[in-house]
Amino acid sequence: MKRYCQVLKLKENKELIDQYVKEHKTVWPEVKWGIKEVGILDMQIYIKDNLLVMIVDTVDEFDWIKDNKRLATLPRQAEWENYMARFQQGKVGMASHEKWQLMENIFKLNE
Repeated sequence: MKRYCQVLKLKENKELIDQYVKEHKTVWPEVKWGIKEVGILDMQIYIKDNLLVMIVDTVDEFDWIKDNKRLATLPRQAEWENYMARFQQGKVGMASHEKWQLMENIFKLNE
C-alpha cells in the first residue's frame, strides 16, 4: 500500500468553509466510485481553519500522475472539481492533483 499526504487552502470565508465541509458529508456517489476505481483504497480530509490535509491510501501499483489524470476523466469528476473550485484557493481549471500539494514524509515511528 502507498500513502500520500497533501495540503490545500480554502478561501478565507467562514460561510464558504462551512459549505465545503457540508458538501463533503454528501459526496456524489459517482465521485466516490471513481476514486475507488483508480486504486484509491481510503481517503480522509482533515480541516483546521482554512487549511485542508488529505491522506490517501492506494494500491501499490498506483501512479500519482497517471491515475489522477484517469480519475479526472471518469463520470462527474470534472463537474465535482469545478464545483469544489469555488471554495478553494488556486487557479480556475486546475486538476485536483495540481491544486492539492503533495507533502514529504520526514518521520515514521515504526521505521
